[in-house]
Amino acid sequence: MYKLDKNLSDALKKVKYFLLDLDGTLYLEGKPIGDMANTLDYLRGKGKKLVYLTNNSSKSTDVYVERLKNIGFYKEGDLVYSSGLATVEYLNRYHKGKKVYLLGTDAMKKEMADNGINLTEKVDAEIAIMSYDTELTYEKLCNFLRNVHFGATYIATHPDNNCPAKDVYLPDVGSYIKMIEVASGYTPSLIIGKPNDIMGKNLKARFNEDSDDAFMMVGDRLYTDIAFGKNCNFYAMLVMSGETTEDMIPSAPKAPDFILDSLNDIVKYL
Repeated sequence: MYKLDKNLSDALKKVKYFLLDLDGTLYLEGKPIGDMANTLDYLRGKGKKLVYLTNNSSKSTDVYVERLKNIGFYKEGDLVYSSGLATVEYLNRYHKGKKVYLLGTDAMKKEMADNGINLTEKVDAEIAIMSYDTELTYEKLCNFLRNVHFGATYIATHPDNNCPAKDVYLPDVGSYIKMIEVASGYTPSLIIGKPNDIMGKNLKARFNEDSDDAFMMVGDRLYTDIAFGKNCNFYAMLVMSGETTEDMIPSAPKAPDFILDSLNDIVKYL
């Protein structure tokens, strides 16, 4: 069905870490795609480490772990890595101790505070973080903008315009970014999540891994998942179980290395 320029079996011999998108890749509307739990067990059995990689910064790591456990996906040795957690690591590495105003959920505020981020609710921040706030209020939005206006460095956790839902795509951080830009002209000086390469650099450092070929990004979105993999010089596998259709592939900003109907098909190549 799909023409591939590289040999998947040869690539998989080099890959140690599978970076797995969630919705559209492992499950749809919370339901596993095919026999996904056994596919993940098969990858573990082949010595691969599973990293659940998501741009969604509205939930804490603990919430994701519990959700993945409930559907039989998460097991000891796996890792959940979100754009929110990547932002925490970025702040601790480059802006340690600075006052941070977070436009975010209570869960994300707790995760940041638990990891040593110096949060403020006032208009006195040195850094203003735009995350996926599903508890958004007008007051929070105005305080975020005031902090940026008075000199706080504006950072966004990820650029997704929308978040898939059952009946309609809902506004995500990318939509908030556009709203702030229309209102004030301000845009982020940095965006952490996919497709940018910061999460990839953080993971290489976390695992003390020098080889780009040790990582494979698997996802269903061309402009985030696949572009991220290619921006990091990782292998990038597109799965056709989510939002991408075949006619979208030729115009992709970055071409995937491999294409499968679903991640379940990977067992044929290992």
